Amino acid sequence: MLQVVQKASVKVDEKLVSEIEKGYLLLVSFTQGDNKEIIEKMAQKIAKLRVFLDENGKTNLSIFDVNGTVLSVSQFTLYANLRKGNRPSYIEALKGDESIILYQLFNDELRKNNLIVKEGLFGADMKINLVNDGPYTLVLDSKELGF
Repeated sequence: MLQVVQKASVKVDEKLVSEIEKGYLLLVSFTQGDNKEIIEKMAQKIAKLRVFLDENGKTNLSIFDVNGTVLSVSQFTLYANLRKGNRPSYIEALKGDESIILYQLFNDELRKNNLIVKEGLFGADMKINLVNDGPYTLVLDSKELGF
């Protein structure tokens, strides 16, 4: 999930871990079948997005055009399954030991695409503070994007 933000920060145990000004807050999760190829394509897609407003109020500017930064936060709950009952099932979310490898690879791929990336603390109970700009939020799912 990508949120366009005016600013965002992550704290763990009341301590600031990362913060950004204008840019993207990425909530990142992985599932079975996610791999290096998918991650590379997703990082390229994120780097090329034009979702910031230009002087005419059109979403025409990239994160580079606005000197933006990325705050990447792991969030396995994005793969919650709510089809049965009232308690979410996380069986579709990739397990932590596999997911952390892909999370680090994902952040590295974002950096290879010239993005400035700050990170949350993988697996921690994080407190996220953000000012959503717009609000403008996109769900980026590799299956829906045809990756």
